[in-house]
Amino acid sequence: MIQATEQMAESIGVSAACQALGMPRSSLYRARQASSKPASAPAPRPTPKRALSPQERAQVLQTLDSEPFQDHAPREVYATLLDEGIYLCHWRTMYRFLEAEDQLRERRNQLRHPTYTKPELLATAPRQVWSWDVTQLRGPAKWIHYYLYVILDIFSRYVPGWLIAQQESAQWAEILIAETCAKEGIQPNQLTLHSDRGKPMKSKSVAQLLIDLDVAKTQSRPYTPNDNPYSESQFKTLKYRPDYPDRFDGQTDAHAWARSFFQWYNHEHHHTGLGLLTPAIVHSGQASLVLAQRQQVLLAAYDAHPERFVRGMPKPPDLPDAVWINKPKTNGETTSQEVNTAEKDTH
Repeated sequence: MIQATEQMAESIGVSAACQALGMPRSSLYRARQASSKPASAPAPRPTPKRALSPQERAQVLQTLDSEPFQDHAPREVYATLLDEGIYLCHWRTMYRFLEAEDQLRERRNQLRHPTYTKPELLATAPRQVWSWDVTQLRGPAKWIHYYLYVILDIFSRYVPGWLIAQQESAQWAEILIAETCAKEGIQPNQLTLHSDRGKPMKSKSVAQLLIDLDVAKTQSRPYTPNDNPYSESQFKTLKYRPDYPDRFDGQTDAHAWARSFFQWYNHEHHHTGLGLLTPAIVHSGQASLVLAQRQQVLLAAYDAHPERFVRGMPKPPDLPDAVWINKPKTNGETTSQEVNTAEKDTH
């Protein structure tokens, strides 16, 4: 605006130019005056007579940073000193001193949450990575529950061990882990055992047992159920079975139902995440034999009626050669849970 007014003033005069553009002449004159004078630094602000001396300022900062007050807000320090009969300055002045020294931040000693590492686990064969968890089974009356402990092999989806107890405790977890490792013949440094952060999982006795067995231990991040997807999916399969009762009449009843379920799940259930093989077949190493037999059946069907197979010779679904918990993301890939989430078991 100033530049346009100056250009118009050269031809029609200042008054006419300012009137045409709606600018007061005083604004134009001030702009001319400011442009003709070199910019100068602002004059230093004089120190008020009532300001604290450098020695007093140092004393205030020393008091705020001292051990009794280093975790307290200036208001707390101000009030505490007054109760002790001491006045240094107002608490607003304390804030200004702290700001000048770049100390104006949260001063209280607060709990800081640690940074948890995302677990990244890979299994290329059975007995490499197990996950385990505990779920509640409703008893015959309100507030009565039984606790089902389940260990799951994430590669084969096979359940090598489970138990039902009346309480959730590290003692039962130790029994289950020790007996299952012995039954499966787990060797030192062979297995990684993954879990969430439940009370038994975090117990020192379970951690010591795993050290004695030379079994690596990993845990999910807090409030991150996707870090333990295979156990969560297996529990969903269990509780969505058509014969799963609303309540169990007792622990014996719950144990009998669970025995029947795990027999079906391990030996009869054709898992969609295993190329429609059963967990027992994959866990026992018979997957290649069964897939070869299936291929022969499909080949015979193709030879009999090739016109029915519009996409050419059929082949059975493949068994994944690797199973991840939180597969590392690389360029062009989607997230690990999108690529290899715990496939939902189908009935």
